Amino acid sequence: MVSSLELIILLLACSVGLVAILRNFKMPPMIAYFVVGLILGPSVAGVIVDSAANHHLVEFGIVFLMFTIGLEFSLPTLNSMRKILFGIGLSQVVITLLFTIIIGSLFGLSLSEGFIIGSAITMSSTAIVSKILMERLDLNTRHGKLSIGILLFQDLAVILVLVLIPSLSNPDANFLNAFSLVIVKTAVLFSIIFKVGKPVMNYWFGIIARQKSSELFVLNVLLVTLSFSYLTYLSGLSYALGAFMAGMLISESHYRFQVESDIAPFRDILLGLFFITVGMMLNLTILIQYLFPIIGLLIFLIVFKSVLITFLIRIFKYELGVGIRAGAILAHAGEFSFVILALAKQQDMLNDILLQIILSVSILSMLLAPFIIQINGKIARFLSKSYIKNDQKNIDNLEQIAEKFNDHVILCGFGRSGQYIARFLKEENIKYIAIDIDSNRVSDATIAGENVVYGDSSRYDVLKAAGIERAKGLMVTYSDDRASQKLLTAVREHNKNIPIIARTLDETSIDKIRMAGADEVVPEVLEGSLMLASHALVMFDVPLWRVIKKIREFRESKYKIFKGYFKGSTDFSEDLTSQQQLYSVEISKNSHIKGLMLKDIPFEVYGVQVHHLRRPNMLEDIQPRDDITLDRGDVIVLLGYVEEIKLFEIFAQNGH
Repeated sequence: MVSSLELIILLLACSVGLVAILRNFKMPPMIAYFVVGLILGPSVAGVIVDSAANHHLVEFGIVFLMFTIGLEFSLPTLNSMRKILFGIGLSQVVITLLFTIIIGSLFGLSLSEGFIIGSAITMSSTAIVSKILMERLDLNTRHGKLSIGILLFQDLAVILVLVLIPSLSNPDANFLNAFSLVIVKTAVLFSIIFKVGKPVMNYWFGIIARQKSSELFVLNVLLVTLSFSYLTYLSGLSYALGAFMAGMLISESHYRFQVESDIAPFRDILLGLFFITVGMMLNLTILIQYLFPIIGLLIFLIVFKSVLITFLIRIFKYELGVGIRAGAILAHAGEFSFVILALAKQQDMLNDILLQIILSVSILSMLLAPFIIQINGKIARFLSKSYIKNDQKNIDNLEQIAEKFNDHVILCGFGRSGQYIARFLKEENIKYIAIDIDSNRVSDATIAGENVVYGDSSRYDVLKAAGIERAKGLMVTYSDDRASQKLLTAVREHNKNIPIIARTLDETSIDKIRMAGADEVVPEVLEGSLMLASHALVMFDVPLWRVIKKIREFRESKYKIFKGYFKGSTDFSEDLTSQQQLYSVEISKNSHIKGLMLKDIPFEVYGVQVHHLRRPNMLEDIQPRDDITLDRGDVIVLLGYVEEIKLFEIFAQNGH
């Protein structure tokens, strides 16, 4: 018998190892948790047994998953994407459900069984799709927006499904009656809670926030979430609906981002445990026994979903290639499939063999999903010759526009920064061509007379069509460092000489972007600080010529004066490990480096620099010199990364 502590250590060790391995294959962590549950579960090692405690973990996992989904929903977002959500998304869910129910009835399945299976296979993985599209810089493309819109509706639809399942678990329940009753109850709850709950929620969270206690704030979030879940449970609905409502209410408040940050550890742990319990549900014996039917259903699922989504997108007047790409992206089951199946098992609504088959198909489809998504463009170009033609047509159109341009500037990105730069260039009669991947923005800007075209600026054939060989310069106007490096690498492979100016957020990526090929890198935070300082100096009667000279010196020194800063308690949300910091080390009477000259101290071994020194009773900073001997009470201000500074501090005190 394995003790609780041994079980926890085993779960953690297996989870950490598998997550690390699967990350190399761009697989989501949930797959690792499935595998852990499968290996340690009843069907393989039998270390973890099916118990009531596991079922409670499942419930808590679902509650926090739905709460997170609720946080991400906002009425303005839904309204802006209503055509995709309530057109393509609604159609996809309804057709899949009806198709599954009809086919299921032909094979002797009940209405509720067909509904459960249809609900499970209609879902796709928001976690997998959004992550890969973000990495591929495809979120703002047409197929990316369509995919995300359909996923958003699926996330909405799962709420109704989870609410319906407990009602349908009664064998005497009438589907239409249960459905109608659930809709009425949900509508009443939503209207009451959102009319009364929003001001109450803002007021209550304001009281809690004023206590300035992070522990109290987290406890309050847990209290609100679980209270709403219990409220909907008492109303004859599911726990999940209450958690979703709580999330939506908080998403409309001022505390959304703080709540997201605070709840993340609880959510991630509980969801990890939830997916482990899902893995435990999988019976390896049944999977092997029904392997060929499972493979057949897997192929059918991928083909059916991709064809259906492609067809619906075509009906809504999008081109075939875009539909094929979105179909390939969404041709798999998702995390909510497991939520639905887990709840169905709790309610004893599916026989074990059927549950195992659908569960196996869902897991296998998710394993294949990252690989299919990666090649969605190749699939579209293979299946749709018109898509290749349209792609080439965009390049041809760009070439035609760029033909009349010489000595122009190419703007990569036409967001806010790109548009402001364009106005400056216009003022000086400098010609430009802007390239942007947001089709709506391109359409609106083109109608307004701007020289902007649709295209992916990271592709050199697009830049070539824009006349990069005749251009006087190129500007990267967005602050996505990964996208910038990708673009710069592509440009420098073909064009070594064109001047390039790139934008970044702060000093952390300046060197990387320069190495990728940028001649000048403009960090927003540092330039903002520089402008604030220059305005302050002018306001305090420093001559303008001197201010301009200072600004020029700072820029010529590559912002050397701005390197490093003192970390505060409010900097917890930033990635401080990638940023150089300033840190003060005071020399005590027992310090190892007391009495040593600066030249004899191995700062370079630890990767730190002496920024300046302070001495007792001296107002001025001392610039570091090799011949300065350190004495008790001296303060060395170091510049370096967190880990390096920590190691040097240990050395300074102990000598090792």
